[in-house]
Amino acid sequence: MLLSMTGYGKGESVLNNRKIIAEVKALNSKNLDISTRLAPAYADKDLLLRQMVADCVTRGKIDLSLRIEDSAGDGAVTINTDTAASYVNQVKAASRELGIGEPQDWWAVLCRMPGLTTGATTNVSDEEWQSVQTAVAVALDNLSAFRRQEGEAVQKKFEEKLHNIAALLKEVEQYEPQRTEKIRQQIVERLDSLNADYDRNRLEEEMIYYIEKLDINEEKQRLANHLRYFSDTMAQDEPQGKKLGFIAQEMGREINTLGSKSNHAEMQRLVVRMKDELEQIKEQVLNVL
Repeated sequence: MLLSMTGYGKGESVLNNRKIIAEVKALNSKNLDISTRLAPAYADKDLLLRQMVADCVTRGKIDLSLRIEDSAGDGAVTINTDTAASYVNQVKAASRELGIGEPQDWWAVLCRMPGLTTGATTNVSDEEWQSVQTAVAVALDNLSAFRRQEGEAVQKKFEEKLHNIAALLKEVEQYEPQRTEKIRQQIVERLDSLNADYDRNRLEEEMIYYIEKLDINEEKQRLANHLRYFSDTMAQDEPQGKKLGFIAQEMGREINTLGSKSNHAEMQRLVVRMKDELEQIKEQVLNVL
């Protein structure tokens, strides 16, 4: 079963008057890239939280945010105005000494400075840490459920496109006899237009060799095999996004070769339609885990 690489999950847990809210967002990425935005109280738990995410998610750009809502209001943060004033004076002095402009957005600078607020950090008890883990675990579970739901929709789309390509490949067969005869006729007509004598037995040998070079049976067989392989790979339990991308590339090579060998207008139209169906697969496969 396929899993989408994009998704969203939210989890909450309540401890006394504090509500802990965890949100996980996932986007496309070739590798696992985790970023965190944590309430200051949980800053020292960053590595542990990243490991929780890594244990659940194998690939994708993951954004984990963790915040606290305190219904009693006893966790309000107080800005240390004396500390803020000291930072402002230091930055202004540094700007004059270095000959650079002062910040346009002072708050953006000050909010990065340590000790600007009080009440923002507290010691996290074991009970609270357990609540944090619960909220994150629920968010990750919801993310996985979202990815499965999106993956099912993508899989149905893939099955439709694979069926369409297989049907178009079947249509190619009806034009093969016409194509071979047309190539033979064109060669003979061009030779006759030269009004030159030639060995017809040798011509037959050369035409057989030439037509064999334009034979597409191998390409048809390989493309049919790739279609089946793609379908079988989708049914596997492990994430197969990268493998599906490689199979799609191989399908594209066979379709391109069919087009270059076709020498027939109707077959060329079928090849163009196959490419269109495959392009839609390639677009979606980038979103598969």
